[in-house]
Amino acid sequence: MNLINITALSRCYRSIIGMEQISVFDIFKIGIGPSSSHTMGPWRAALRFVEHLRVHHELDQVIQLKTYLYGSLAKTGIGHGTDMAILLGLAGYDPEYVAEDAIADILKTIRSNQLIKLGGIKEIKFNEVGDLCFLNHQSLPFHPNGLKFEAWLKNDRVITKTYFSIGGGFVIEEHEELASSSIRLPYPIQSSAELEQHCANLKLSIDEIVLQNELCWRTEAEIHQGLINIYETMVRCAFKGCHSFGLLPGGLHVTRRAAAINKKLLSNALDYTDEKEWLEAIRHSPQDFQAINKWISCFALAINEVNASYGRVVTAPTNGAAGVIPAVLLYIVCFQSKSTDQDVIKYLLTAGEIGSIFKKGATISAAMGGCQAEIGVSSAMAAAGLTAILGGTYQQILMAAEIAMEHHLGMTCDPIGGLVQIPCIERNTMGAIKAITAAHIAIESNPQDAKVSLDAVIKTMWETAQDMNSKYKETAEGGLALNISVNLPEC
Repeated sequence: MNLINITALSRCYRSIIGMEQISVFDIFKIGIGPSSSHTMGPWRAALRFVEHLRVHHELDQVIQLKTYLYGSLAKTGIGHGTDMAILLGLAGYDPEYVAEDAIADILKTIRSNQLIKLGGIKEIKFNEVGDLCFLNHQSLPFHPNGLKFEAWLKNDRVITKTYFSIGGGFVIEEHEELASSSIRLPYPIQSSAELEQHCANLKLSIDEIVLQNELCWRTEAEIHQGLINIYETMVRCAFKGCHSFGLLPGGLHVTRRAAAINKKLLSNALDYTDEKEWLEAIRHSPQDFQAINKWISCFALAINEVNASYGRVVTAPTNGAAGVIPAVLLYIVCFQSKSTDQDVIKYLLTAGEIGSIFKKGATISAAMGGCQAEIGVSSAMAAAGLTAILGGTYQQILMAAEIAMEHHLGMTCDPIGGLVQIPCIERNTMGAIKAITAAHIAIESNPQDAKVSLDAVIKTMWETAQDMNSKYKETAEGGLALNISVNLPEC
């Protein structure tokens, strides 16, 4: 594909995505790992296709169904659990609510019987070898993460739907216009400059502006409860990761490290039985710089180890970068002054809006922009949230986000073996540390002296994404994925 076509497609992508009305609950979604774009997205697409069949009274007529995966979904789909996600989605299981411990048995039953019950209603024959097709050498023009479903009906009709998993668990159907939302926000925000203007005109903080927009979707009580639920899911995930030993699945034989670090750091702690007591034990553990630094890494490792083992995480804004925002939030909860639920809400509202601006102005998909679009964006979001909690002005908050992203520009996505493990898990620790550093720099700075705006760095990130060779965009065909020899089991 020549440069002119790439540029045209990029403009098309931004024209569709850029005007989206995005809620904070679109940025923070609860689901199953290891990947938002390769697991959560295809899972949601499968659910949407089955729902389409049901609504149009065609589900009972299906006699055969095939799924075709293209581009990055095909190249790294097995390592990212795309096959698992498709099966679970077609069977009607929701990633937010499916029991983690039941997933293996559900998949085993489908595969051993070569039968799948679409939407939990209509049972048909399903043989993965012929019915789930990984088209490694084909790509669809709009986005690297494309997938198509074909259903054959009893009356010889064929229903075909094509979807794109565009990052962060977001899914759009081919030719779908996201800009046609009926929601009209009181304070529309497409850029950091617009956000800054709203704050200046209304004398409100970023989280207060975001809250006013969120009220178009939910009541204030629902927003608060929803955000606390997001936080509690993050804590449960971190707790699970900090108490799980052994190897991660997938064939790389990566050793879990968070549990060993947690055990060492809490060696003198009294026994605890749940997440609340665990956090209290951490608060009463040594709080020197070295210990706190280890805890931040421990939190990030824990969450992404859970993510890599098909556990429940919060997409923040993606699964591969799910550890950064919780790690910084737990740093606040455990080591800053006594935090409250309101601090958690302020942090998530602020961080969520920064993620939304990045999605509108660039991308949060590694398949489109490399790892700068995942770890870089999550680090910018966390930096903004922390700066808000530290009492920073809205200008300092935007400055912190810019600093964090500026030092992730050009980061490639080169997962070894196509798994969300190396270098993905460790990168979350680095993103968290950079976020904290960026926040403290911004707090001690005068934003009027800044040479680079957040909008400028978002524009630069997008341009860098377009210039980046496709082999560094979640294909496992470049970088570490090419230079580290591994022997994975045949799929």
